[in-house]
Amino acid sequence: MPYEPTTDTVDYVEIAVPDVQISRRFFEQLFSWKFTDYGPDYTAFDDGRLNGGFRTRDTGIQNATNDVLVVFYTRDLEAMVQKVEQLGGTICKPIFSFPGGRRFHFRGPDQIEYALWSE
Repeated sequence: MPYEPTTDTVDYVEIAVPDVQISRRFFEQLFSWKFTDYGPDYTAFDDGRLNGGFRTRDTGIQNATNDVLVVFYTRDLEAMVQKVEQLGGTICKPIFSFPGGRRFHFRGPDQIEYALWSE
């Protein structure tokens, strides 16, 4: 059965690491996770329950607030941009395309960066 995301739920976790391939090999051997590479700086994993990915850490970031990115799924991306802004959140990366869909990043009142995606 193909994967069907549930709207308005945590759907994906992105983890920033120094070396994507080292992390991939470690978790592949530790848990037998399945991986799909999207270039040298990104690999996606499927642990059988949750999807996620490892990305190369941005070395310019001075703190760890972006080392784990929680990604929510929604059916209406544009409506969620408006809702985030109405609730006082800020858009830090406008809607962009990526393999599998489109997404944007935002900061909530806690100043933590999150993302919302859709097909």
